[in-house]
Parts: sequence; C-alpha cells; structure tokens
Amino acid sequence: LFAIFAFATCGGYSGELRLSVDCANKSESDFNIDIAFAYPFRLHEVYFDVPTCEGKRREQLTLIGDFSSSAEFFVTIAVFAFLYSLAATVVYIFFQNKYRENNRGPLIDFIVTVVFSFLWLVSSSAWAKGLSDVKIATDPDEVLLLMSACKQQSNKCLPVRSPVMSSLNTSVVFGYLNFILWAGNIWFVFKETGWHSSGQRYPSDTMEKQPSGYNQGGYNQDSYGPTGGYNQPDSYGQVGEYDQSQSYGQSGPTSFANQI
Repeated sequence: LFAIFAFATCGGYSGELRLSVDCANKSESDFNIDIAFAYPFRLHEVYFDVPTCEGKRREQLTLIGDFSSSAEFFVTIAVFAFLYSLAATVVYIFFQNKYRENNRGPLIDFIVTVVFSFLWLVSSSAWAKGLSDVKIATDPDEVLLLMSACKQQSNKCLPVRSPVMSSLNTSVVFGYLNFILWAGNIWFVFKETGWHSSGQRYPSDTMEKQPSGYNQGGYNQDSYGPTGGYNQPDSYGQVGEYDQSQSYGQSGPTSFANQI
C-alpha cells in the first residue's frame, strides 16, 4: 500500500505555472502564458512561446533541466517493491511449506528485503534532491529570467500562478516511510531464517553441559559410597575390642568362684 502511494503521487503528477508579460505596447502583451510539465520531468523538452515586446515577434523557450533519472528510478523501485510485496503475500498464505523448505525461502526473502531497504533509501534521497531542483526550475521567478522581454525595464513581467507540488512532497514522504517499513521488516524476516533461533541455542547448550562436569568431579565419586572411608561399616561394625563380651563376661564369675 505504501509503495502504491509512492509511485502514484510521483508518476501521476502534472503541473502548470502561469506568467504574464505586460509590454510597453499593450497590444504586444500576453497575460496568460501557461507552461505545463509532468512526470518524468524532462523540463528541457517543455516548450512555450512568449512575446518579445518588439512588434509581433515571439520567441520560443524551454525550461531548464532533466530530472527524469531520479524520478524514474524512484518510481521503478516503488513498482518493483509493490510487485514483490504482492508476490510475497501470496507465498506466505498459499505456499508456506515450500517457503520454509530447506530454509531457501526465508533466506531469499531476507536478502531481497535488505536490498529493497537500501534501494528505498537511495531512491528517496535522489528523488528528494531531484524534486528540489524541479521546484527551482519551475519557479515562475526563475522562468521570467529566461525571457528577453523581462530584461527591459519598460516591460512588466509577473508570476500569476505557481505549480502545486504537494503531491510530489507526499511522494518523498512515502519514499522514506517505505524505507522505514522495509528496514524494520528486516528483523522479522531474519527471525524466519532460523539464524536467530540457532544463535540462542548456544547458551542453553552450555548450561545443559555444565551439570555433567560437576557430576564427574570429586563430589560424586565413590568416596561417599559404600566403599568410601565414611561408609565403611567394617571398621565400626566388626566385633572389636569393645564388643568382645566373652572376655569380660567369663572372667568375673570364674575368679569369684575360686575365692569362695
């Protein structure tokens, strides 16, 4: 939708300015000199006739400048961006499985999105500069300087109407809005490539591997097991010198009986 507004406001533009030349001889004056121009702004091909205030002779002049390169570049990028957006929408909706197959679809989509973001920035900047030049070249005060009749003080040359450039200003705004839109979309397409999720796996993998290192250390060895020093029941459980009941139990009664 933004691409449509961009190329429609620029590619469909047509403007007109009007001048008046009041000669000293009123019969030679022309108060309605209309100069029309349009996209692609090849102003050097725009011809118009003006009075010379020297009899009935008139001279043919042209506007100055050729700004078609920046304007056509901007419109071309807008048209291709619209077509790609339309095709991508169809793929997203109806061919989602093929889009994700072998990760080729997201990878191609990511590259194209980056390229279009760059092209939107370049074309919008070029067209903004071209538009400022168009405004200067079509300024009625600048066009009056081209007329030989206006160089004579006896004649009065006045601008009657300036061209309306609001739609062209809108096209530049939409150009930069498209750049912001496509540049912001890089992040979402990047997530579809799988690079984002693969980059997050590494921290989780290291966390999963850490417990194995502690389980293999000295804290979980067999020293605490049944064979360790703390759990050896033989040293405390055997019938040792503290549990020899036979030696203490038999000597007492025998000696007492002999004394009797």
